[in-house]
Amino acid sequence: MITILVADDHPVVRDGLRGIFTPDEGFTVVGEAADGAEAIAATERLRPDVVLMDLRMPRVGGVEAIRRLAALGNPARILVLTTYDTDSDVVPAVEAGATGYLLKDAPRAELFRAVRATARGESVLSPTVASRVLGRFRGPAEDALTAREIEVLSLVAQGYTNREAAKELFLSEATVKTHLLHVYAKLGVRDRAAAVAVAYRRGLL
Repeated sequence: MITILVADDHPVVRDGLRGIFTPDEGFTVVGEAADGAEAIAATERLRPDVVLMDLRMPRVGGVEAIRRLAALGNPARILVLTTYDTDSDVVPAVEAGATGYLLKDAPRAELFRAVRATARGESVLSPTVASRVLGRFRGPAEDALTAREIEVLSLVAQGYTNREAAKELFLSEATVKTHLLHVYAKLGVRDRAAAVAVAYRRGLL
């Protein structure tokens, strides 16, 4: 049974969420909060598994509440549930420590899946939010590696020499070298080892 705290300044929203998260579905709503300050106090007192956190609330907003709960070391997972998906809303919430970010127009089944995943500590982002977050941290498009450059770098990571990579990809050795030079420039490195290390760190390989 997953325990939930609902933090939203609209009573109708709180009532609605309490109504759909029933024990029959494997959830129990253990408390409610009308603003961020109440959310912090209730989360500390009730120790829910998941807090459904709205962002724009009086007194203390959702992002500040998330930040304060993280500073307190509270183990509750935070799933932001809001109508806002702008960069100025999404990024601060994720940086503050939210485990997930979902929009209020999400279907009930998606909301249930998101809460279960959040309770397990898995990151959950609605598609539009995910694209914003990735766009923010991925960097300019001109710095993105091409499919061919990733192919070359993948072979290098496996220990292929330039000549072996050229044979594998049916390219000339000079073309492979050119691709690698472009990779070095885009990743800001000077050699093969550094390129592979950075690519793994960025999740490119």
